[in-house]
Amino acid sequence: MYGEVETLAFDGIEARPVKVQVQISPGLQAFSIVGLPDKAVAESRERVRAALHAIGLGLPYKHISINLAPADLPKEGSHFDLPIALALMIACGAVAQDAVDDYAVIGELSLDGAISHVPGALPAAIGANSRSKGLICPQSCGAEAAWASEDMSILAAPHLLSLTNHFKGSQSLSRPKPAVDEEICNAPDLMEIKGQETAKRALELSAAGGHNLLMIGPPGSGKSMLASSLPSILPPLEPGEMLEVSQIQSLAGELAQGRIGRQRPFRAPHHSASMAALVGGGSRPRPGEVALAHLGVLFLDELPEFTPQVLDALRQPLESGETIIARANHRTTYPSRIQLVAAMNPCKCGKAFEPGYACGRGRNCTERYQSRISGPLLDRIDIQIEVPAVTAADLILPPPSEDSAAVRTRVTRARKIQRDRFLEHGETGTWTNSECSGKILETIAAPDADGLSLLREAAELMRLTARGYHRTLRIARTLADLQNQERVGRAQIAEALSYRGETLHDRLAA
Repeated sequence: MYGEVETLAFDGIEARPVKVQVQISPGLQAFSIVGLPDKAVAESRERVRAALHAIGLGLPYKHISINLAPADLPKEGSHFDLPIALALMIACGAVAQDAVDDYAVIGELSLDGAISHVPGALPAAIGANSRSKGLICPQSCGAEAAWASEDMSILAAPHLLSLTNHFKGSQSLSRPKPAVDEEICNAPDLMEIKGQETAKRALELSAAGGHNLLMIGPPGSGKSMLASSLPSILPPLEPGEMLEVSQIQSLAGELAQGRIGRQRPFRAPHHSASMAALVGGGSRPRPGEVALAHLGVLFLDELPEFTPQVLDALRQPLESGETIIARANHRTTYPSRIQLVAAMNPCKCGKAFEPGYACGRGRNCTERYQSRISGPLLDRIDIQIEVPAVTAADLILPPPSEDSAAVRTRVTRARKIQRDRFLEHGETGTWTNSECSGKILETIAAPDADGLSLLREAAELMRLTARGYHRTLRIARTLADLQNQERVGRAQIAEALSYRGETLHDRLAA
């Protein structure tokens, strides 16, 4: 007696096909699973046995062999329960083989036969659809799986018995409908922030070009609130971007009720986060905060309080736009095109360089504090600004007249200009100025004669590195896009150089 069902194993956000092959043969009673299963898969035999017993189907007292092919691909997760159960039912003659030939199957089984939610339904559905197959999944996963394609067949069953009745024709499972998250953005509005006009300008520039931003200032100056307001001025996700982001959220089990939204991710991990929590990994590789912030914002408050090794792990995702987790027996890749926003105090006490304040720890306090951030990481942050403390006089002022909606309109227009420009140059995978290559950048951001003269002088006086030179051009190009100007001029170059500013390392060296 033989049965075979197709399921999927996850490699990053890619769903790779796996065949569940069941052979029931005479011999000593046994129930063995082979094919590099992890602990969760090996334990499925107890859940499957109990679930089949709950619907009145007992396993025969024979030798049951289950092979998960290909055998050299690691199998992880509880979503192998349902395909194993269906393959056993086919081998026993309870379900016809041709009933499931056109489907891939995922789902965890409860002891009473209920089919429980599993992470990764959306990438599983996309992977099954790419192979011209439908998907059998838990009922709670149907809403997100339905986003894969309007035409693919999806059976979202609440119980093993209802799925069996569907195959027999005594019950019909309707196709689930895709669900949309209508959640309203809860980020603070820029009108709520009094003062800090320079920081607001830098925030708008950062949002328009996808530039990384570092805010340095004493405690209470509003750095965290400024960063938290960034989602309120970012444009919504495009349909294709929604699927990219939702696939990662689905793998992490963070799609509430399978609803897909258009808001860009905003992740703010605590500074005690480990390497695996931030960039992903672990014994069972999972997407970390960097991957979960894909096409959105990763906010690191109290930047120097993070472990230096954890911070340096960000250098590769910031440069390549993807996180690669390499292990001895496998390699996992997650897309990680993020916008890094960081905030920090100038020193441990937080008031270094404040007028009239003398740090009790001396100059070494600032030096030790800043040494936790490596130069190469700082060099990947396009905009570095100081955020001074807010005075009582600033709080008395009336609220600003421009809200986040007005700023978001300018940001959205600037991003559309960038996207159209890159499409004209054949750069289909580049959407913002912060991502473009140096070759394209020198074409689209070539300054006029006055701007070029200023840039040449600044390169000599400020000793700009190659990355610093290109960073200045990127910021200048974004400034021109915000002002709807075709050519980068001297004014844009001057403002771009001001955002490079006098960094803390420069001040320490002075």
